[in-house]
Amino acid sequence: MVVKSQIKFIKSLQQKKYRNLHSMFVVEGVKTVNELLLSDLKVENVYTVDKDSIPFQSNYCQLVSTSDLQKMSGLKTPNKVLGAFRIPEPQPLDFKNWILVLDSVKDPGNLGTIIRLCDWFGIKQLACSTDTVDCYNPKVLQATMGSITRVNIVYTDIEELIATCNVPVFGAFMEGISIYSEQWPANGILVMGNEAHGISKTIEKFVARKIGIPQYGKSTTESLNVATATAIFLNEIRRS
Repeated sequence: MVVKSQIKFIKSLQQKKYRNLHSMFVVEGVKTVNELLLSDLKVENVYTVDKDSIPFQSNYCQLVSTSDLQKMSGLKTPNKVLGAFRIPEPQPLDFKNWILVLDSVKDPGNLGTIIRLCDWFGIKQLACSTDTVDCYNPKVLQATMGSITRVNIVYTDIEELIATCNVPVFGAFMEGISIYSEQWPANGILVMGNEAHGISKTIEKFVARKIGIPQYGKSTTESLNVATATAIFLNEIRRS
């Protein structure tokens, strides 16, 4: 039986300040929870209304009522499973391959999709500005579909990171040279900017190559969604 203090604690992890305080996060959904259970992440507890949905049953798996799961959940319609996991320590960035850098990406859905794209294209290193949305935000986790376990995500001072790196730095700009004419090296940094304002002026001065995606449709479309643009960039990097 789940006690009120447990419910209150799990519910608090929907907020970033409590995730940071306790170094824990929650994730919901059968598929995503099972993906995380297969990873190296440390599990604290799994709450479920149906133990058959968790094949890796152990002392961390707890059967709860639908009403208790509703109280813990951040969803209007909770899934059958909610898991509480420890936030892992980020690893040092590896400059031997490509590093994707996000400059103030705010939308949880965009970040979650970008993490999935990194996983798909084999980009193991993702550096985020400190004002980028928290990767353990429940909406981000839902969008990653478990890919968060296979990408090293580091929140850091990206200005210092880019200013002191010894690899080529590319950035996505509306007015940049065509992505299809660029010769991509074996390693480097790709910077993607904020949904509304793009790459900040502070970061722009460190970008050696400004790259853009040509527009073939009507000019009434202002720009591409940052996750969509990231998919095109990563595809070109890997294709070459």
